[in-house]
Amino acid sequence: MTPYSYTHCIIFLLALLTGLSPSYAQQQRPNIILIVADDLGYGDVGFNGQQLIQTPHIDQLAREGLKFNQFYAGTAVCAPSRSALMTGQHTGHTFIRGNLGVKPEGQYPIADSVLTIAEVLKQAGYTTGAFGKWGLGPVLSEGDPNKQGFDHFFGYNCQSLAHRYYPTHLWNNSTKVLLEENGDLLYQKQYAPDITQREALAFIEENKDKPFFLFLPHILPHAELLVPEDSLIQYYRGKFPEERYEGEDYGAGTRPAGYASQDYPHATFAAMVARLDLYVGQVVEKLQQLGLDQNTIILFSSDNGPHREGGADPQFFNSNGGLRGFKRDLYEGGIRVPFVVRWPDVIKPNSTTNHVAAFWDLFPTFTEIAAVKNNSNIDGISILNTWKGKHQKEHPYLYWEFHEQGGKQAIRSGKWKGIRLNAMSAHPAPLELYDLQKDPAEQHNIASEHPKIVQKLEKWIKEAHTENTLFPFTNN
Repeated sequence: MTPYSYTHCIIFLLALLTGLSPSYAQQQRPNIILIVADDLGYGDVGFNGQQLIQTPHIDQLAREGLKFNQFYAGTAVCAPSRSALMTGQHTGHTFIRGNLGVKPEGQYPIADSVLTIAEVLKQAGYTTGAFGKWGLGPVLSEGDPNKQGFDHFFGYNCQSLAHRYYPTHLWNNSTKVLLEENGDLLYQKQYAPDITQREALAFIEENKDKPFFLFLPHILPHAELLVPEDSLIQYYRGKFPEERYEGEDYGAGTRPAGYASQDYPHATFAAMVARLDLYVGQVVEKLQQLGLDQNTIILFSSDNGPHREGGADPQFFNSNGGLRGFKRDLYEGGIRVPFVVRWPDVIKPNSTTNHVAAFWDLFPTFTEIAAVKNNSNIDGISILNTWKGKHQKEHPYLYWEFHEQGGKQAIRSGKWKGIRLNAMSAHPAPLELYDLQKDPAEQHNIASEHPKIVQKLEKWIKEAHTENTLFPFTNN
């Protein structure tokens, strides 16, 4: 039996038991909205202790839902992290394991043979949409979001072009949408995240009468540091000490993947996070207006830790929440991310969990919610029981690898965290070991004190990594 027919049997049986029509029963399955920020650090939101930037709407999600203290992204940069999210596989198995650009625009595509969560939910009867940044395959390639399960895509296909907030164009499925008021990167008139947000809200409106999956990977607050001149930037301007950042300004010959100069980098970063928070509030408001609030799951997270590009200053804002490392690090600051889920009548409000989970757990969680039998080869474990406050199966370990800066590997099992640097060299560094219960900031390498733990983690690292000819990661 196919996942599609299996799901519709469930719907039909539900209809018989409740006396409802099959179409109405299908509508009662919860909508799923997954909001993923770009380079937002663990400590950049109020519910994780942010003191300088106000995030009232995101914090409201936490008060009305469940906050994870120990949730992890797929890895420390965009494309492979999103690949782990889409496929339910960690970076030792997932198809895309690095940021590999292709010409004329886009990143190396996910293969046709790869099954994504969007494809599974679409088979289950969900209408699917993605609005924001894709980065997993050029338009019309096999990695095109329309070929990976999304009925509708709007935004940046290429993550390199998503460095600019006033780009020359966006994509509406396979149609290039020219932002003519921006000229050829000459003017700052049409702010791309605002346009994308409007399209996402329209998607909710258009699909209010049927179950939908909305993937909302906004580019905020990734560099460049730039926002419209409105009340958000005006509120933060003058509140912080500033030092001008010299970048590549808009004008003739501007590089599409560069970062603009900024006189107020601190205020602008704060306003960008605040704008993302505003978008979250608009999503909730739209659901309330349409009467969808109670039957919609909203999840909020980030694709990796905070960046230090384009004038961003994560140390000033304590963006990593006191954890070690930033984007491109496999220390906690590079991969531990904010995560909150809100589902009225199912999740207990204002609750917190220390359950250790990661991006690849969302695939099986969503399939369980959609009542789809999951036969795919994934690394994730459904965390639906954690949402419901029930006994939760745990991973023996979580694994990450990173294909830049000589290669890095990390593994977590219970309280133990192992990290190896220069992993792609002929002589990889010894495995570092940290006790995250006693040392969450990973300041004390205690590998020499626990040789048996190191040996166990080493065994799991070898087990977790499979070689990928597109992204080779050979050592020893």
